[in-house]
Amino acid sequence: MDEKKALSLNGMAVLILNTLLMFGALVIFFSGMVSESIGVIAISLFYLCLLGPFIYAGLKILKPNEAYVLTLFGKYYGTLKGPGFFFVNPFCGATNPVYESEKAQSKESLGAVVLKSSSASKAQENKKKKISLKTMTHSNEKQKINDEEGNPIEIGIVVIWKVVNTARAVFSVDNYQEFLSIQTDSALRNIVRMYPYDTPPGRDEESLRGSSQDVALKLKEAIQIKVDEAGLEIMEARITHLSYAQEIAAAMLQRQQARAIIDARKMIVEGATGMVEMALERLSEKEVVVLDEERKAQMVSNLMVVLCGTRDTQPIINTGTIY
Repeated sequence: MDEKKALSLNGMAVLILNTLLMFGALVIFFSGMVSESIGVIAISLFYLCLLGPFIYAGLKILKPNEAYVLTLFGKYYGTLKGPGFFFVNPFCGATNPVYESEKAQSKESLGAVVLKSSSASKAQENKKKKISLKTMTHSNEKQKINDEEGNPIEIGIVVIWKVVNTARAVFSVDNYQEFLSIQTDSALRNIVRMYPYDTPPGRDEESLRGSSQDVALKLKEAIQIKVDEAGLEIMEARITHLSYAQEIAAAMLQRQQARAIIDARKMIVEGATGMVEMALERLSEKEVVVLDEERKAQMVSNLMVVLCGTRDTQPIINTGTIY
């Protein structure tokens, strides 16, 4: 359903004109009482008691980034947007599915309708029937989802969105906020199942932890496709929480620690091998000492133990011969 602009007039002009007419009707009423003219009295009372207050019901006030979705006898009349003071057909009624859903839930939970003062209740109802066009945030609760490798993880996202088509938001779905929440959960599960939580170093693959920006972009696109029919625009989607589920968190931590130890050992061995090779080349080039193959093997063994050891070395001074 396409959004259209509702027909409206300047609210301040209608307010002043109607107020003047009501004062005029009041003067006519008193003059009719003096002249005892029943027709004049009836017309003035009709305007004072019915028509004048009825015209006041068509006055609407809107703040920036607010809108009224108006219906006339069950049909979509138009959307009133923009800050200002407006006058619309008094028979038009504003509708907001979010407010109506909350109102129905509150009635069910309380089991009775609590009566308030008519003026305060009417003002509060008009305020809640407005559609907010502001940028809003939907915070998704943490969910337990299996990643591509089948590992259960806990993930939470936040979605920044706003209403861009009020007609679709009101008439295409039952409650656009609940619709957004459900579609966000669905898109999150579909996207998370496509990626592993993490990938080992050296493997050029996308993961939830290593490619969070790409995953967030795909989440935004997936949610946008689903909520287009509700007239919503997804401005941004971000991952706010990502961790392994509690039942496998300890095991995955041990695996990460083991992987880190192995990577560190590989780096140490590569560095130690280069240092031993450099030491032997320097000794041979400068002819500091001439070593046979057996002495070279023993020297390599000692250097590798010293360089790859995890504890401080304790040198032993040999005062005799090595044979």
